[in-house]
Amino acid sequence: MRTYVISRIILNVPVVFLVITLVFLASHAVPDYATRRVAQSLQGSSSYQEAVQQVKKDLGLDKPLWEQYGRYVGGVLKGDLGNSLLTKRPVLTELKNRLPPSLELGILDLIVALSVSIPIGVISAVRQDTWIDYILRFFAILWVAIPSFYLAVLLLLISFKGLGWTPPLTGTGYRSLLDDPVQNLQMMALPAIAGGIATGAGIMRLLRSQMLEVLRQDYVRTAWAKGLRERTIVMRHALRNALIPVVTIAGLTVGTLISGNVILESMFSIPGVGLFAVTSIQQNDFPVAQGIVLLVAIALVFTNLVVDLTYGWLDPRIPYQ
Repeated sequence: MRTYVISRIILNVPVVFLVITLVFLASHAVPDYATRRVAQSLQGSSSYQEAVQQVKKDLGLDKPLWEQYGRYVGGVLKGDLGNSLLTKRPVLTELKNRLPPSLELGILDLIVALSVSIPIGVISAVRQDTWIDYILRFFAILWVAIPSFYLAVLLLLISFKGLGWTPPLTGTGYRSLLDDPVQNLQMMALPAIAGGIATGAGIMRLLRSQMLEVLRQDYVRTAWAKGLRERTIVMRHALRNALIPVVTIAGLTVGTLISGNVILESMFSIPGVGLFAVTSIQQNDFPVAQGIVLLVAIALVFTNLVVDLTYGWLDPRIPYQ
């Protein structure tokens, strides 16, 4: 196991450098963002060209491409992602301030998704082709077809019309879970439910199909023949092996945990990374967009390692060499 982990970490090093390179090249494939940035405030002014040249000098865009790349890689290795053009503060500092709301929303989203999908997927598979199965499959298909932002609108209408309550929809309404749990959950509850149900519907359908396949395996039939209890067979023998693809899907959601749910954060004014990314793109703040993409990509690279190790815990027959 130790050898496998070390080898995978070593293999991830060139992958990370490739990600850094692609992020750098992608930022230089768009039109001249220095010109666009200055044009927002100085278009038509006599000092326009001078301002453009000054912005390029400040950003290092007046240097050759290879030199820009070297400075960018060196900065990333030192934890320097540049400064935001909007706030004039380090990008890493801005991301640290906005990561907690996005991480919380993503974790709550995942908790809701797994809490809904795993029990429903197991019941639907164990009670295959019964009226319970048909009803659960109907709702799973329905939730898959409904986008999370539309479901969020429905939840807002239900909470307002039925309960006479709406969550605080201003960025100043956010309080951390430790500082003010009630205020925090009031703001996070509806987006977490909307995102969790949308994510959980897909997981439920995947888990059901995997459970049906596992329940047909010989070792499960042998367990039935031995007279083991249904709960033991389902939970200990079938569910554990059926969870492998679910772990894969859960691993892919790490990108959402880091970058935030852009649409839901915008709808509910959650001051997270997703909302910050939208604002930065609209304002041509390329260092922030660059930093967010890089952060998500690196997180996904190392999440794949954790997912692979989890496979071995779920199914000890998987070898690590």
